[in-house]
Amino acid sequence: MRHVWELTTCSTEETEAFGEKLAVRLKGGEVLALFGGMGMGKTAFVRGLARGLGVKDPVSSPTFALVHEYHGRLPLYHFDMYRVNNWDDLYSTGFFDYLDLGAVLVTEWSENIEAALPEDAWRISIRPGEQESQRIIQVEGVDVL
Repeated sequence: MRHVWELTTCSTEETEAFGEKLAVRLKGGEVLALFGGMGMGKTAFVRGLARGLGVKDPVSSPTFALVHEYHGRLPLYHFDMYRVNNWDDLYSTGFFDYLDLGAVLVTEWSENIEAALPEDAWRISIRPGEQESQRIIQVEGVDVL
């Protein structure tokens, strides 16, 4: 049975801080599959994750590049699967080639590639909370406590 854990953040900064905290658990080879609509804080989460891995470069959404590469304690590959509609699109991103590099892979818009996600992928869903700035982050696949 996979562990499911939930956290509510109240700002972009708190969402980033959670990503930074989660980064200490990464050893390389993990796939973090992000789920959530536009503006939910997926890229903010990745900014914090990258900071927690010691990445010094600015982190932005790879919407047009499809993948951004960052170097810190571990290599981090940040994918945007928003425009991926089929297997050919997914193959064109190089996603499968990256799985064997021992790096951390983070995929935004994982809804579009769910059938291709490794069974042991960490599933991270971000949805709105009661207040405009709140985000409810649900993590499945790792004990974050």
